[in-house]
Amino acid sequence: MPDDGAQAVVELIDGATHELRLKQFKLQSEAIEQALLRAHRRGVRVRVMLNPHTSGGDRWNDDAYALLQGIGIEVAWTSEAFPVTHEKSIVIDQDAALIASFNLADKYFTQTRDYGVLTHAKPVVDQVIAGFEADWSRQFFVPDLTVGLVWSSAHSRGQMARIIDLAETSLWIQHPKFVDAVILERIIAARDRGVKVRLLCGGKHGISDWDVYDTFAALRIMQRFGVKIRRQQTLKLHCKLILVDGAFAQTGSMNIDRSAFDLRRELGIESDAPEVVARLAATFAADWQQAKKYRAPDPLDPRYHEQGELPPDPHFVHD
Repeated sequence: MPDDGAQAVVELIDGATHELRLKQFKLQSEAIEQALLRAHRRGVRVRVMLNPHTSGGDRWNDDAYALLQGIGIEVAWTSEAFPVTHEKSIVIDQDAALIASFNLADKYFTQTRDYGVLTHAKPVVDQVIAGFEADWSRQFFVPDLTVGLVWSSAHSRGQMARIIDLAETSLWIQHPKFVDAVILERIIAARDRGVKVRLLCGGKHGISDWDVYDTFAALRIMQRFGVKIRRQQTLKLHCKLILVDGAFAQTGSMNIDRSAFDLRRELGIESDAPEVVARLAATFAADWQQAKKYRAPDPLDPRYHEQGELPPDPHFVHD
């Protein structure tokens, strides 16, 4: 996103023949809501789980919940086992699953760099369904960590660290937030063993006041160890992407953030499919070429925190 736009998701929903499962952090797109209504009217069983509130207390999904409920679609709030469900997944029938970094809101189809991976691999699709059913029925879920999915709060930090440790020649990272010492150490260790590390960040934009200290400090530490850092220029950076040696990718909903690893429901996917990795790498390379070298300001000196930043947007926060 935004290259493919909302229509790419609408077409997936319009292709469903008997069942749709959606688990979403934010649903604010009329195009998506209308696609769900069409599916419901043609006899598809549609079930939607929506996150009730952000960590800051904002209730973005109340209108969507009321709309879906009013037209007869099965809708529920996400599991109370997690303070926030940040997962963004759609399962079409039992044949395909979309695992994404973008929310189903117009902003993420038009203004932000985001990614989604569509998979038809049966073990992966079955696992996303199992996670949906467990959260829907409020049951404990133990995922299979060998199928290529990255679940929080089930060892996602370790899975992210593992793929960073695999890097031999290059490590490309496109993430907005850096609030985890373990992942910071792994990135520095990769650079220390000779891996060329490129990092695209979003600067301060969308970073909460309590996360800006860690994010700025982490960026400054990585730069001291030779990590090349640039700030996204043409689009707001919302994606979460790691590319290893140009051959392996991880993307999904989780930020590099302690709460994303340890507390929230999150979902990511790993892929070595050549066509998937090639498009992710080409998009990263294009963004990198348009980006500018960035040095994070001193986190304790707010005079420079807004230098070169996009205008503040209260509805664009890396939760």
